[in-house]
Amino acid sequence: KRSNKVVEKLGTYDDIKKKIGDMDPYEWGRARAKKLTLDKNLEKEGSVSLSFSPQVKIELNSRSSFNCGYLFLQQVYYSLGLRDICKSISNNYSFEYDLNDIVSRLIFSRMLSPSSKRSSFEFFSSFLEPSSSKLHDVYRALDVIFENSDFIQSELYSNSLNVIDRNTSVLYFDCTNFFFEIEQDDDFRKYGFSKEHRPNPIVQMGLFMDGDGIPLAFSVNPGNQNEQLSLKPIEKRIIDDFALSRFVVCTDAGLSSIANRKFNNFSSRYFVTTQSVRKLKGFLKEWALDPNGWRVYGDDRLFNISELDPDSFMDCTFFKERWINDDGIEQKLFITFSFKYQRYKRSLREKDVNRASNLVEKSKSLISRKNQNDIRRFIKTTNVTKDGEVCDKTFYKIDQSVIDKEAMYDGFYGVCTNLESNAKEIIAINHRRWEIEESFRIMKSEFKARPVYLSKEGRIKAHFMICFLSLLILRIIEKRLKYEFTVNEILKCLSEMTMFRKKDLYIPTYTRTNLTDALHEEFGFNTDMEVITAQKLRKIIRKTK
Repeated sequence: KRSNKVVEKLGTYDDIKKKIGDMDPYEWGRARAKKLTLDKNLEKEGSVSLSFSPQVKIELNSRSSFNCGYLFLQQVYYSLGLRDICKSISNNYSFEYDLNDIVSRLIFSRMLSPSSKRSSFEFFSSFLEPSSSKLHDVYRALDVIFENSDFIQSELYSNSLNVIDRNTSVLYFDCTNFFFEIEQDDDFRKYGFSKEHRPNPIVQMGLFMDGDGIPLAFSVNPGNQNEQLSLKPIEKRIIDDFALSRFVVCTDAGLSSIANRKFNNFSSRYFVTTQSVRKLKGFLKEWALDPNGWRVYGDDRLFNISELDPDSFMDCTFFKERWINDDGIEQKLFITFSFKYQRYKRSLREKDVNRASNLVEKSKSLISRKNQNDIRRFIKTTNVTKDGEVCDKTFYKIDQSVIDKEAMYDGFYGVCTNLESNAKEIIAINHRRWEIEESFRIMKSEFKARPVYLSKEGRIKAHFMICFLSLLILRIIEKRLKYEFTVNEILKCLSEMTMFRKKDLYIPTYTRTNLTDALHEEFGFNTDMEVITAQKLRKIIRKTK
């Protein structure tokens, strides 16, 4: 049976409008009804009292503080069907441990308290729900995760379509590497080009994300492999396992080999990739650096950028475009110029030159080998004194010719594509590449995915699967919160959401903030009451599953 009961008469629309002013009466009414419901529930539950004694010791080996922030992660985890994925995998094996318990807790630990697998296992006890897993089960589960990596990724993509809208019209791809604290390489951890310039063996990770910055697929390869070779295998898996055939792949210049461009110059696949202006052919470089013929989107005028006042056009992005044929591929070359970007590049170089000058003045030992980002590229050596005499002593000084050569390209940026879209659309697609760079930063900094304290290839790849799943869950939460809070704020908040347990009562010990309110509002449960009974907490836990 259903019945209605008047708890409080709110008045007519006009009465409420007079009373609340500019606020929407319907919003006010909903807020008032919510408060009355909350007050009624509190009245039903009544107040509780706790007694403590300074003479009574706490129980031996009994934990009284628990993290409840993982409940939000758990709701996303279960909504992605990861429990069913683990169950499906377990049916193919004869082990007795709970794979879902281990996978979920490894993910939550990676996000809330990233550390080694042993330390993560110890962190399992901080969750409200007890775990039956053993440490050796955790390591064995890593082997199972590795063996089913492709299955997990394909199922996860299919399940994610029921959780969020996936923007797969544009896919972003990039590579990074992770180092190992070992002195000798092996068949998988190889010495290669480290983007952090570390003298350690590394492995290479390639990552695809969709147009909204949500991770899509990944792979981990030996550290000495050319990163350009990592794109096609993952993309083929996306085409076959994810049933995606129409998309644009956006990469940086380091991954834009001719082979990769040709692979995405077929059927309904396209590419957008950055192009180094300094590496263009001579006639194209001359055209790109010519100050004449520049346009601004939405304006038919042609500009000569050398005649413009930078301060007046600081927020403008100028562009040129032309079709070119490179190794049989018809593609459009976009060159953009920005006074703001020019000023930024010059400020960076000025700092590097100042640091190089300090090296020269202090006569520090300098080596001849320099890379493109090393400040020593601005220093040249000579065996000639100021008077022009040749001697055996080596002198160091700033090489102005290198500075001038680099300054020629300040403010210029190149993009190549086989799309026929306009400059504004292409620039907008390329602009979002920063999100995949941020994803790598999150894994390396917030998730502490490096250094990796594992030695077996399969377990190393499983470790990065845990990082990938953690990143996916974090990005979904970020999207559900409408990007109003940063990744750092979300992770810090969730890790600090703790509860104190006394018998069958739980007392939140964290600070209630706008972020905690937003989390509770979005996920549909509350842990921010003064006291929560064990019965109510069990209902909340069931709701997250």
